[in-house]
Amino acid sequence: MINTKNYLLQIAGVSILLSALLYLFTPDVAPWIMAIAVALFSIITVTTPYPGKSIRGKRLFNIQLFSCLFMIAATYLMFRSRNEWVLMMVVGAVLQLYAAIVIPKELKNEKNKE
Repeated sequence: MINTKNYLLQIAGVSILLSALLYLFTPDVAPWIMAIAVALFSIITVTTPYPGKSIRGKRLFNIQLFSCLFMIAATYLMFRSRNEWVLMMVVGAVLQLYAAIVIPKELKNEKNKE
């Protein structure tokens, strides 16, 4: 089950990146691909909560949720043909990157303390 979620998460992430690139060439199709990919990415993120007990880890999970909200906003702006979608996507990506780097370290620290 975990491997399936990881594969779907990777596919959604790559699809988000490809749809952002595709927007340069076909701005009519790219928002639909982005919407499906962001929806899949957000659903998987929401249904996979932080497994540890630390407050910092839970805060990092909340940062991931805010990242998903920024990506949803970016998708909406992409449908409206507003160029601000790029800014929203960058903010979401930076938050997601930060959480993806720090969460494994926090889990490792929790295991070392036990």
